[in-house]
Amino acid sequence: MDTSGRRIDKPVGSKDKPVGQVEFETMLLGRHSHLFNPRTRSSGGRLDRSAYILLSRIQMDGPMSIGQLTDAFGLDASTLNRQTAAMLRGGLVERIPDPDGGMARKFRISAEGARQLDADRSEYTQGLEKVLDSWSPQDVATFAGFLQRFNSDIERLEGHPWPRP
Repeated sequence: MDTSGRRIDKPVGSKDKPVGQVEFETMLLGRHSHLFNPRTRSSGGRLDRSAYILLSRIQMDGPMSIGQLTDAFGLDASTLNRQTAAMLRGGLVERIPDPDGGMARKFRISAEGARQLDADRSEYTQGLEKVLDSWSPQDVATFAGFLQRFNSDIERLEGHPWPRP
């Protein structure tokens, strides 16, 4: 019902169907992300979402050029140039010559970038541990497996697989 007492129809893909429930729950998951990382910029800051994701990928793959980042993320070079420029200004990455002798310069995580990434990852992990505290280890493992499968299927459809540790 809305404020005038009229019935509001359920949206298409309502949570009555399993796929509708997945949509609804993933929407809520985005809303609750503050629980995973309570630190804010005013209290010492945290990496913005794009820096966290880019640094995570560079940490896994080693130094990467704009072209490699474009291929990995499916984003245009201008977007990645803006994001990496902000990370350069923040001291999170360094530009280095290609270690393999190629022409393109690559981005490598700086000591400060690694420190901030590790700090944020630790905060995220602690937040998740609080949320999952009442879950059995088996439930956590099962959830992790389904989440990896969900992400892997998205990556397959987008054509941009993410390396796993």
